[in-house]
Amino acid sequence: MEKALWYLLTATRGGENRVRIIRALSDHPMNANRLADELDVGYKTIRHHLDMLESHGVVEGGDNKYGRLYFLTDQFEHNRDTFEQITEHMD
Repeated sequence: MEKALWYLLTATRGGENRVRIIRALSDHPMNANRLADELDVGYKTIRHHLDMLESHGVVEGGDNKYGRLYFLTDQFEHNRDTFEQITEHMD
């Protein structure tokens, strides 16, 4: 997970938006529409970042396709310290 976080947050464009998504989901689960509204980012952009985060085990979506809520995974929570270290270097 540590390598995935470094890749997702620093090695590709969009790392800043992914950090913002992770921070928003740290407060409570949300669907893509709500994230787009709260972060003032286009829906398609949010979907792209959620797909990237999901494919690397950072977030997981609920079972419901319509209005699907996204949660941070337990695996991410076990590596939250790495996330915090990475974001310190980004600021």
